[in-house]
Amino acid sequence: MAVRVRRGKADKAVKQLVQALEKYQQDHPKAKIDLYRHSRFSVRIRVIDPGFAKVNLGERSSRVWKYFDDLPDEVVSDITMLLLLTPKELKTSLGNVEFEHPTPLEL
Repeated sequence: MAVRVRRGKADKAVKQLVQALEKYQQDHPKAKIDLYRHSRFSVRIRVIDPGFAKVNLGERSSRVWKYFDDLPDEVVSDITMLLLLTPKELKTSLGNVEFEHPTPLEL
């Protein structure tokens, strides 16, 4: 399953994040990964991986963040939401609700 950009066009930073997340996808073929640029300085990422079952949030985070190690700091600093969920957690995750139905930005 490919890493999917859910909204808008993929700018340079989003493309770099996709490339990093494709490596995670190769190592975790059952994972489903979506991302989108929420604002000029904000990218939201959701990784749904059955392999996260019975794994605490700190370990989940370590498993994913290492794939961003080779990215420029200015790209990584755009990550403002990183949801790391199992398929069962989707229904009860408030973060997932915000990912699916983002609060409109007031400018």
